[in-house]
Amino acid sequence: MKTILNVIWLVLSGFWLFLGYLAAGVLLCITIIGIPFGIAAFRIGVYALWPFGYTTVERRDAGAPSCVGNVLWLVLAGWWLALAHIVTGILLCITIIGIPFGIANFKLIPVSLLPLGREIVRTDEPFATR
Repeated sequence: MKTILNVIWLVLSGFWLFLGYLAAGVLLCITIIGIPFGIAAFRIGVYALWPFGYTTVERRDAGAPSCVGNVLWLVLAGWWLALAHIVTGILLCITIIGIPFGIANFKLIPVSLLPLGREIVRTDEPFATR
């Protein structure tokens, strides 16, 4: 079931989200200061490409730099991304067929708000519940 949902998601919106996050990651990696944010954008892009069967968990080894980076990300880009995912998720949930895709958009909100210090893992891996 996850594969079918991922393929439909890829065709309808996942590919475009991936391209957007990829472009943002390339632009952010141009400067040395933006490299951690660019890597986070690449990570979110891959998660946006195949969201079904994956989840995010907090990394225990993330320290103060990721907290400071998350504050910068939240102010500069995170709230715009979260707002876009909220609007898209609500619009997708209007139809019955779109409800799983709306929920997938809602799953992208926490990682789009605060991407640093998070790891994307498969839902069937044992450490995904940490």
